[in-house]
Amino acid sequence: MKVACVVGVRPEFIQAEPVIKELKKHDVILVHTGQHYDYEMSKIFFDELSIPEPDYHLGVGSGYHGHQTADILKNFEDVLLKEEPDCVLVFGDTNSTLSGALASVKLRIPLAHVEAGLRSFDRRMPEEINRVIVDHISNILFSPTEIAIANLKMEGVLNCVYNTGDVMYDSLIQKIDSVRNNRDILNEFGLESRKYFLVTLHRSENTENIHSLKNVLHAIDESDKQIIFPIHPRTEKLIKDSSVFSILNKNSAIRMIKPLGYLNFLKILQGASKVLTDSGGVQKQAFMLGIPCITLRESTEWVETVESGWNVLVGTDKDRIKRTINSFNPFGERPKLYGEGDASKKISQILNSLEGI
Repeated sequence: MKVACVVGVRPEFIQAEPVIKELKKHDVILVHTGQHYDYEMSKIFFDELSIPEPDYHLGVGSGYHGHQTADILKNFEDVLLKEEPDCVLVFGDTNSTLSGALASVKLRIPLAHVEAGLRSFDRRMPEEINRVIVDHISNILFSPTEIAIANLKMEGVLNCVYNTGDVMYDSLIQKIDSVRNNRDILNEFGLESRKYFLVTLHRSENTENIHSLKNVLHAIDESDKQIIFPIHPRTEKLIKDSSVFSILNKNSAIRMIKPLGYLNFLKILQGASKVLTDSGGVQKQAFMLGIPCITLRESTEWVETVESGWNVLVGTDKDRIKRTINSFNPFGERPKLYGEGDASKKISQILNSLEGI
């Protein structure tokens, strides 16, 4: 088959890499929408993960949701008309995912969705809208967990649904040994394992609400913890435009740094005492590595990490965040939630069996 894979943001690069390797018997057309475009947000992932150069780069950049979605839809449709793939593969819940899916089904090209069935049940999140729409128009759905399968059943999505495990787990277990004994990034920032907290913050519900953003930043400023904070470009711009930036700059315990590549990020996450994040992917990676996760949201699509006791939802209330930083200390075994590290192989095998769909 000729398979078109659509990627646009950091999590999708990580998800796509092991899948592309397993699809070696097929003609894979890699399409990068350009939703993430800075070196630290895009190119470094292709370099570190040895992902082939995209066959097409749509170059849409950032922008309002509607504009970005429309631009990707229009440009990707041109690619599909030229390449005529047998199947389109989309990942996750971004505007790139939604646009790639819509362009495919409009042209009656079979659509497969990796990471199907996730639900936070919060329709205020753009990602939630994207997930629901893509799941309901996909021909093949690859789900990472039994909970995701159950969500699809509740919505009446029953055909061609497969529990493959999580492709991000595939990537993590393939890469973790290469970073485990490499202390270069820790030495660069003067970090000692289990003596610092990692913070990531980029979701629009936090970064576009200045009150929520300030609450989170004041909470980490007042935490008396050593903090490493790789800053998303959008978050950095908003922080610099607010009065809290000078406060953080004066706190010698807080290191605000540029976004990290995948391998350096894994190393810093692996060595953290705890992580504070609003990222779905980071919640999941923290669980996989046994790092207590404090999620700066009121809901999550990765509910099993909360139910297992290794993730806690705190929203953006300053006092609640500060209390949880000190009190949240999970322990004990973590259930095996995300498969055996062979999700990509299963996806490839299923696609092979469905040739001609």
